[in-house]
Amino acid sequence: MFDGFRKALAANRAQFYLDVASGPFYGFNRDGAEISQGTIQNWWRQGMIGSAKAHYEGIKAFSETDQTEDLKSITLPVLVMQGDDDQVVPYKNAAILQDKLLPNSQLKIYPGFPHGMHTSHADTINADLLAFIRA
Repeated sequence: MFDGFRKALAANRAQFYLDVASGPFYGFNRDGAEISQGTIQNWWRQGMIGSAKAHYEGIKAFSETDQTEDLKSITLPVLVMQGDDDQVVPYKNAAILQDKLLPNSQLKIYPGFPHGMHTSHADTINADLLAFIRA
């Protein structure tokens, strides 16, 4: 997936930010999804503000860097949150593995939530973040 993201970003940055936001990032490509044009346009705006090179290299870094040893070394409490309908980074390839590597983690998997759940389900995510911080 991430090679495709980099290729699409390099080919047509503006279209890339519209396509990803309209589709897998927020789950707007799912049947019955409540599509928010404002959310799509805001994600596009944020993408267009940043450097295309930085975004390209960022995709490369987060998709190709082995963070195993770094995660094992984090001893502070960590809340690992991910939706089980994340089409960008499947939770079984991310949150489940991160939780196993982090020595002091709490795992929360959200049924039906997409990759962009911090926006699409902000009330739930923010409440859980606040509860974790207060604990």
